[in-house]
Amino acid sequence: MPNERFKFSVAPMMDWTDRHCRMFHRAFTKKALLYSEMVTADAILHGDLERLLGFNPDEQPLALQLGGSDPAKLAKAAKIGADFGYSEINLNCGCPSDRVQSGAFGACLMREAERVGECVSAMQAAVNIPVTVKCRIGVDDDEPEERLFSFVETVSKAGCDVFIVHARKAWLKGLSPKENRDVPPLDYDLVARLKEARPDLIIALNGGLPDLEVGLSELPRFDGIMLGRAAYHTPGILGQVDRRVFGLDVADVSEHEALEVYRPYMLAQLQAGSNLHCMTRHMMGLFNGLPGARKWRRILSERGPKAMGVEAIEILDEAAAAVQLQTA
Repeated sequence: MPNERFKFSVAPMMDWTDRHCRMFHRAFTKKALLYSEMVTADAILHGDLERLLGFNPDEQPLALQLGGSDPAKLAKAAKIGADFGYSEINLNCGCPSDRVQSGAFGACLMREAERVGECVSAMQAAVNIPVTVKCRIGVDDDEPEERLFSFVETVSKAGCDVFIVHARKAWLKGLSPKENRDVPPLDYDLVARLKEARPDLIIALNGGLPDLEVGLSELPRFDGIMLGRAAYHTPGILGQVDRRVFGLDVADVSEHEALEVYRPYMLAQLQAGSNLHCMTRHMMGLFNGLPGARKWRRILSERGPKAMGVEAIEILDEAAAAVQLQTA
């Protein structure tokens, strides 16, 4: 499996990385690996598949992140995801939310490496695409080096050779999911030691990378980097990824250029009955730091939520013009 595939990715983020968000990010970069929001295996087995799994082919390369801890259910869900056309299945072993804990999956699976191995084996037997794992460095009072290394050892024996490691512990007691993204200290060096100890595995770094510069500075120690909130809140950095991360001989994609690429998709969605806000809510940070960004956000937030129909695109154009006029 080539390391190049995992060199740069945008993290799966609940309520954020839906199909509209991913198409927006794809307007900046052709090479970055994108991830779905986490979808539980039970939801896939009993829910509306088009709503849960549908995507535009232009989103590829695209991975589906699954939540669950039952090998048989995960295998069935992975097969459905593969049949939908996803290029990777990722198992969530890092989410610390109460809902995930009550379902006995997410970060609590860090303490059930044997079960994770069974899940990985079952999914790999069901699909012909990569099955990967996203995890933390430990849970609660774990000794991180011991927990992470033993977890990876067990799960890799089951056949997983790609691990995306969020370099923080998950505190399941006493911290909210939001606090779990900021409070536990980061330990990039621990993840680097894992890569040194297991050069046979693909290890990607996730967690707290504030921008592309820091990510690039860490990249030599790993096979890949995964940005989450930085990519979401300042999506313009994605316009540099194909050149700076993948070494392509291409010009960077500017914010306005990405907006032009994304605009036909927005028109098609508006024509199909979507409202403007379901797309523009992912675009608030597009012009962060540029003159006119505040007016861009104000126009979209005040007028976007109720805007329907193809004429709603005029609101987007007006907001974009406010930035163009002030940056001309």
